[in-house]
Amino acid sequence: MGVPIPRYIGTDPKAKSFAATVRTQVHAHFQQRGIGLKADNRVALKVTLMLALFFAPLVLLLVFAPSAWMALLLYFAMGVGMAGVGMGVMHDALHGATSRHQWVNDLLGGTMYLLGSDAHTWKLQHNGAHHTHTNVDEVDQDIDPPDLLRFSEHAPLWRVHRLQHIYAFFFYGLLTLVKLVNDFFSLEKARRTKHTRKETYNYPLAFVAMVFVKVAHVTLFIGLPLLLTPLLWWQVLIGFVLMHFTCGVILGTVFQLAHVVEGTKQPLPDAQGIIATEWAVHEMLTTADFAPGNAFITWFTGGLNYQIEHHLFPYISHIHYPAIAPIVARVAAEHGLPYNVKPSIGNAILSHVRRLQELGRPAMQNETLHAQAA
Repeated sequence: MGVPIPRYIGTDPKAKSFAATVRTQVHAHFQQRGIGLKADNRVALKVTLMLALFFAPLVLLLVFAPSAWMALLLYFAMGVGMAGVGMGVMHDALHGATSRHQWVNDLLGGTMYLLGSDAHTWKLQHNGAHHTHTNVDEVDQDIDPPDLLRFSEHAPLWRVHRLQHIYAFFFYGLLTLVKLVNDFFSLEKARRTKHTRKETYNYPLAFVAMVFVKVAHVTLFIGLPLLLTPLLWWQVLIGFVLMHFTCGVILGTVFQLAHVVEGTKQPLPDAQGIIATEWAVHEMLTTADFAPGNAFITWFTGGLNYQIEHHLFPYISHIHYPAIAPIVARVAAEHGLPYNVKPSIGNAILSHVRRLQELGRPAMQNETLHAQAA
């Protein structure tokens, strides 16, 4: 890795006070209203609906053995439900934000295994690298995709990147399919780079459990339809790929709308590993909200359209983000900090496409090199 793990050290007194001020005012919001930071009964309904959207189409497929075309529609619905479970059920729980009871968070976070993925490696990559070092090249894996995509202005530029704004969404569709295999590599990387010598996580057992999860996932969504329906093997395989592709497009798009859009920064640490700003300010510079007034988008994405609030307060349930967003925006303005918001989902997607175009142009690389030289 060419980039050292960053440390965030700011010198601007006004910017340095931002974190303490916004934390104080957000927590005062909850104290004054006598409400907790975690979720309430609204999340129970969401969990039920998302799991139903994911599994009900599978039950219909296995029980009624529909035609091939209807089976594809059911697999598509499973993909939407799969994305909904990932965003609205699993995500908050793995941040410890759903409940004050850890066993509840563990149970709901475990829904990630239903998606064929691994919670431990996800927390290392997402909670650790992404949330701590947002948009830092070679550290934040969310902006370090395969070479056909260029999400960082500091990454190598290839001729094919000129078209990435056209083909990027296809590769988003491969997100969860690739993760079915990549989890094993992530687990091995985690084993080799333990955070402390005293880490007691049982990696051999985790590997066995991961194999079991992957086999169970494939058995559930490929094996059972092959055994219990008249669908041909290739029809089932197409349905399985469609399910994951649908989920991947939704998840990949939502993830990138928060960080790879116009106005978000991608700072690098200096030779001493320092990024010259406070961590909370860094999050304001590297993160964006989108469609804050769209209640359905907020509900379906599990509040991931309020990424600024989520990055500053990942331990607070997403159901509270619409209420605390005006507080964050006001405090940011008082401290002279940007509050990057795309007003609609369409505006955010267009901004992402334009940003991909910028990152695919040689001019972007030249500007980056000039900036680094200066």
